[in-house]
Amino acid sequence: MDNTSSLLQAQSHIWHHAFNFVTSMSIKCAVQLGLPEAVQAHSGPISLPELISALSLPPAKAPYLHRLLRLVAHSGFLSLHNKLNDVERYSLTPAGRLLLRDNPHNAGSLLLAVLDPVLTEPFHRMSAWFRSEDNDDGTTPFSATHGGKMVWEYMAMEPGFATLFNDAMARDSCLIAKVVVKEGRAAFQGVGSLVDVAGGTGIMAKALAKAFPEMICTVLDLPHVVSGLKEDGGNNVKYVAGDMFESIPAADAVLLKWIMHDWDDEKCVKILRKCRTAVTAGEGKAGQVIIIDMVLGNLQSLDEKLRGVQYAFDMEMMVSSTGKERNEEEFAKLFFDAGFSSYHINPILGTRALIQVYP
Repeated sequence: MDNTSSLLQAQSHIWHHAFNFVTSMSIKCAVQLGLPEAVQAHSGPISLPELISALSLPPAKAPYLHRLLRLVAHSGFLSLHNKLNDVERYSLTPAGRLLLRDNPHNAGSLLLAVLDPVLTEPFHRMSAWFRSEDNDDGTTPFSATHGGKMVWEYMAMEPGFATLFNDAMARDSCLIAKVVVKEGRAAFQGVGSLVDVAGGTGIMAKALAKAFPEMICTVLDLPHVVSGLKEDGGNNVKYVAGDMFESIPAADAVLLKWIMHDWDDEKCVKILRKCRTAVTAGEGKAGQVIIIDMVLGNLQSLDEKLRGVQYAFDMEMMVSSTGKERNEEEFAKLFFDAGFSSYHINPILGTRALIQVYP
């Protein structure tokens, strides 16, 4: 029989996970209030009364804002400074600065997208989805929640959420491009042409073209995504409307950033075969496919918090799409089924990795 201490510890463990959403929603509230901007704009650490004024909140809300600040600080987004005249003061931590709207590497957009009711409501249907017998037809908790529409169909009809989601992807590309250019340069050395598949507005392609001026970058995306986007001749970036399931322009390299996890195995193999055709089309020179995605369990040194993020992302993919996060063995099967001969995984992107796949 469990002793008192272990019972209380087990109860606390359950409480920790039950109330995780409260922390997430509190951080979302802070972002929506403009809290990071108010703290950043102040000359030095800011006090509670100064924050109330900066955020234009009713003075009567001061006790409640203090409670919000306490949790946001405990969660690692604010630093609490020594009291001056018995007044607490706050500044942003590195994670807090990533929530700033004007930070080019802003991660707050992803936080707002993931915590939007569009993506959170389907989780309430997850248990019913497990019990249903129609899973093989591509039904997901997301489609069951949103009138049978998949994520991409929903975004095409709901521009507000599409804007939020696309901004999150663009900001992520800014951050990832910075790391890739610094830590993964070898993968792009000697690449004369590259196609960024489903590259959106071209954030990643522009960063690569700037870092490698000899490289010509093409952004391939659906017509409604690239319509109206101007080609940047100075950075050798151009846009092509198309469908990755139909055809991918020939190039030395094809980039798939956060694409594979959106699709089931069958569709991933189809995409990879189109990529293989694209990188083997040029005068006998076989190129490569460069994939940026999670590889579950790839890093033995990955701490448990980051491992938990990977598993949570996998659940998000299960609920919102027909895709999943994959381990190395699962990736290898896709590569070989698509006709590739070898691959190399470079774990330079935290929870994600840079994978080079060769014909």
